[in-house]
Amino acid sequence: MSSRRTEDPMRRLLLLSSAIALSWPAHAQQLTQSIPETIVTATRIPTPQDRVPASVTVITREDIEERGYRTLADALVSVPGVRLVQTGGIGQQASAFVRGAASRQVLVLLDGVPLNDPSEPNGAFNFGNELLGDIERIEVVRGPASSLYGSGAVGGVINMITRRAPANTPFQGFGQGALGTNRTATGYIGGAGTTERWNWLAMGEGLSTRGADATAPRFNANTGERDGFSGAAATARLGFRPDADSLVQGLVRWRENQTSLDNVPRDDPNNEITDRMLYGQFQAETVIGGIWTTGLRASYVGTNRRNLNLPDPLQPVSADDQFRGDRQTYEWGNIVQFGEVGALRDVALTFGVVHALESTDSRSGAQPFQTTTDASARQNTFNVGFQARLFERLDVQAGIAQEEAEDYDGFTAWRLGGTLALPEINSRLIASAGTAFKAPSLYQRFGRIGTTFRGNPDLRPEDSFSWEVGMESDIPAFGNSAFATAGATWFRTEFNNLINFNAAFSTLENIDTASAQGAELYLTLRPAAWLELYGAWTITEAQDDNGNPLPRRPRNVATANARIAWDRFVVVPEVLFTGASPEGAFASYRNTGASVPVPDYNKSGMIWNLTATFRATERISVFAQGSNLTNSRYEPANGFVLPGRTALAGVRFVF
Repeated sequence: MSSRRTEDPMRRLLLLSSAIALSWPAHAQQLTQSIPETIVTATRIPTPQDRVPASVTVITREDIEERGYRTLADALVSVPGVRLVQTGGIGQQASAFVRGAASRQVLVLLDGVPLNDPSEPNGAFNFGNELLGDIERIEVVRGPASSLYGSGAVGGVINMITRRAPANTPFQGFGQGALGTNRTATGYIGGAGTTERWNWLAMGEGLSTRGADATAPRFNANTGERDGFSGAAATARLGFRPDADSLVQGLVRWRENQTSLDNVPRDDPNNEITDRMLYGQFQAETVIGGIWTTGLRASYVGTNRRNLNLPDPLQPVSADDQFRGDRQTYEWGNIVQFGEVGALRDVALTFGVVHALESTDSRSGAQPFQTTTDASARQNTFNVGFQARLFERLDVQAGIAQEEAEDYDGFTAWRLGGTLALPEINSRLIASAGTAFKAPSLYQRFGRIGTTFRGNPDLRPEDSFSWEVGMESDIPAFGNSAFATAGATWFRTEFNNLINFNAAFSTLENIDTASAQGAELYLTLRPAAWLELYGAWTITEAQDDNGNPLPRRPRNVATANARIAWDRFVVVPEVLFTGASPEGAFASYRNTGASVPVPDYNKSGMIWNLTATFRATERISVFAQGSNLTNSRYEPANGFVLPGRTALAGVRFVF
């Protein structure tokens, strides 16, 4: 990566990947298979992780398999700075609060394309839906990123990167199958290949379970009714390289989930939701003059959710709610690699423009209080970025983005950051600051509830100012130069123009402010070649302008795990601790119909998981997983209890 010669094949591959990283970070992730420390989501240019001026957690395919993660929600639970709240088991609604920001202020990408649902009232994302069979890597960037990705990237960005075909391999097959408690069956199967000019991948996956009862047993109306789930997904990719400097490729992904839902404080035997998503993108890029990489991408994301609840003895009212939304984006992105300029090296300039069209047609509830949203909106975002290295130890990155929207005030977001390498003490320092914004959703601007509520088309974007400083050090001991790695990051965010109901609940206004501050601390120990120990502790103090703590943001969240590897065995135990937190608007439901009264906040809870893998041959591995081994009845959200103790065992293969 250090070579500056554009004629070098690796250099050409890096330039080709960089263009896609700017316009669509997906393609640039092909390098992550051979250069795992390279990060794209935080910079749009492939950059070694220790030179990125942002807090980044990378979850690799190996992590997903060794820790038994099946959904995106599973994978995010142990990430520092992230508090994951799920109202039940697989497929149930899950929200992520990153560094105290609201879940709607976290942007989720698939290969660089935003997935946040335009039909969701707050423009948020359900983290409980996505299975991980076709995901190669997840990059979690904490902190403001609107200068790179526009609206929604206030608390951070989560980028899921799909699998790629292996290099120089005409055909490779792969798959997995497993069975478990609660009549759970899951698996995936696929194939991929690469020739001199073509690359391709096709795969499908599915998961079915009768699930567990999500309603807390402390409610008198609890009947023990289970919340089942069935989901399926298919992914196809095809790429063509007309010459060494150019690439054209397309990706299509389809997903459909069916989930049973529970209500609080009583079960509901026939409340079900169907959630479909169709995703596609087409992209092309080329290198001009050896230093300028330019690319185009068109993408589409369509969502269709239906919540059907027919009458029953416990719920005499029927409901048939439908939420349809789609987003079309057209992007032009550029990276110009200048190399060395005076005392600077690795100098790069990025610039581009994104045109997006969002629309929704949604209906829920019944008259006279039926909620409807039928609207669309366009916006253009222009971005410019710069990065360089000085004195072989100081990396500086800067970016600015201007969003222009047709029906609300736009926003200018910026970010400036740097990392300073201190090899004399095996350390690096990081510091950054920036602004971010979340545009008002289509419902917030144009939604209606009967004749009592109207959205406000004059809403301004929610916005924030954030800063962070941190330090990471490698600590030698016992003859090991990296016996331990310790890190600490301090952060603070001011949230402004937050959208909430007016006093009459007749519309919405920009009336709230809030703040969040805290620290992310972590330590990795490597006492032996076969043992790695990891622990992280996040402290967050989030409050509104009156000093009241924000709901579902616990002050303390901690995780600890180990990787024990010897011969053909890998064993990964994991402990997750979540401290107490207020429940906010939902606190009034906590004791309604409850046989055991509890305080109006979520109590703390601890979860123990264990996954073991045995490599039977070079191509076949068997694994077993136990989740919630202590059968904890912890409630992550008001009235919704964790699934009980579960087990899963299966086989994984590649040929």
